[in-house]
Amino acid sequence: MMKKEWWHGKTAYQIYPKSFYDSNHDGIGDIRGIVEKLDYLKELGIDLIWISPVYLSPCADQGYDISDYYQIDPVFGTMEDMDQLLEEAKKRGIGVVMDLVVNHCSDEHEWFKKACEDPEGEYGKYFYLEKKRDGKLPCNWRSYFGGPVWEPMPNSDWYYLHVFHKKQPDLNWENPVVRERIYEMINFWLDKGLAGFRIDAIINIKKPQMFRDYPADREDQLCDMGTVLADTTGIGDFLREMRDRTFRPHGAFSVGEVFNAKDGELADFAGEDGYFSSIFDFRQTVEGKSVDGWYRARIPSPDDYKRCCFESQREMEGVGFYSNIIENHDEPRGVSHYLPEEARNEKGKKLLAALYFMLKGLPFIYQGQELGMENKIYTAIDQVDDISSRDEYQVCLNAGLSPKEAMEVVSRYSRDNARTPFQWSDQRHAGFTKGEPWLKVNENYKEINLEKQLGDPDSVFSFYQQLIRLRKDPKYQDTIIYGKTVPILEEELGIMAYFRQGEGQKLLVAGNFGSERRRLPINGINGKKCKVLLSNDKNAEAEEGVLILEGLQVVVAEM
Repeated sequence: MMKKEWWHGKTAYQIYPKSFYDSNHDGIGDIRGIVEKLDYLKELGIDLIWISPVYLSPCADQGYDISDYYQIDPVFGTMEDMDQLLEEAKKRGIGVVMDLVVNHCSDEHEWFKKACEDPEGEYGKYFYLEKKRDGKLPCNWRSYFGGPVWEPMPNSDWYYLHVFHKKQPDLNWENPVVRERIYEMINFWLDKGLAGFRIDAIINIKKPQMFRDYPADREDQLCDMGTVLADTTGIGDFLREMRDRTFRPHGAFSVGEVFNAKDGELADFAGEDGYFSSIFDFRQTVEGKSVDGWYRARIPSPDDYKRCCFESQREMEGVGFYSNIIENHDEPRGVSHYLPEEARNEKGKKLLAALYFMLKGLPFIYQGQELGMENKIYTAIDQVDDISSRDEYQVCLNAGLSPKEAMEVVSRYSRDNARTPFQWSDQRHAGFTKGEPWLKVNENYKEINLEKQLGDPDSVFSFYQQLIRLRKDPKYQDTIIYGKTVPILEEELGIMAYFRQGEGQKLLVAGNFGSERRRLPINGINGKKCKVLLSNDKNAEAEEGVLILEGLQVVVAEM
């Protein structure tokens, strides 16, 4: 029997502070804005909030380039505001989780400035510094944002490694002094009362011990970082040490952004004795992606989505808990990505919500997801803020796509889709700010906004509330949290169905991605004995051995 932890039954919510709510009318969301909306989150049913970075940062990558881990960036407020957020959240029974970004810092961090002054001194060893060999860069790895991972240091013949933006030099985890400084910082925040951390890009902290070339996979003669990470061993030593020095003594929750766990390593990352409490399930997220770029990516079909979910559920069963998502700040909106175009309506949004939310694991809701917020349409690259989108636009043009075709690709995959301001109302700028928003609001805010949905029992928002209430219902809680996921009808195209099997209790979750009515054979189902707990359609029908689903209908029922 799995040991029960305090966080197992929680529902989590990700806040992208810059776009959540602007309390001082400067066009940028802030910490006080989060404080002002805590009652909203409580009404939704949220227990944990993860807030994307609010540390001091020049914002080359939206705050994931930190210049001081101990300071709040003035654009978001002050440390007093942060203390107030922790205090007010605690009053409402909500835990606060912050981003932990320790693969890299900013090139404006004090450590890197000192490394630039003396590359061969103490602080030079905080980073990966190399010189050219025979006129060549040390290796041919490609940064996640395009171009080589090596950048020259100012006034020097040294180069520094950055696997992300050139303003994000990688920290040298092989140096025990660096690790010690990182653990001090983590414990500073946990001592303040944080519930835990979401750990960013952590799989990158271990590099192969020799910088060497790998086979090139594009015309730029560089190789994808995924190839490099696959050739790396020993990350567990760092992660185990970090857990034992920080998270474990505090009883903190930790969730890792882990894309590249190797076969057989899942229990190490997220088992009962794992490095983290949980890791995100990214199997659906990476489905269809291509090392060639976004223009070669394949949009996942509903059957791809189903297969990915069930593969993840099978591999994690008996090991630990995934954190389940359909979107986050780095991905397009889930309803625009996973639903066929004809299904992007309120009924389809509820279908997708129930199918992911009822899986075993910790459900994360990304801000605006509970309203069914959608992708924005971009027609020119100067409308886009996201640096990875700008790089991919150029990749599209280099591959021969027209500017119009390249913008269609960017519109589909851009990280800005999730970063447009939260749609609070149909007022100017969707009620997000009285100033000019840092990023334009999605034009559909008049139709999709919280104010319109709040009092409507049939809204997407209300449906998410019902899902959260069902998860917390004492009668079904154990089955929903700890019960096994048993996939059924896997061969039925356009249908995703599974049982949640608990001790003496079985729940059925079944959804129809198509527009046609479907009759589905399910052993043991009977209209008289089957109790519908939740559906997005008033007509939930069952006959002896057959479940009838209307187009886009989802049903959660007690067998």
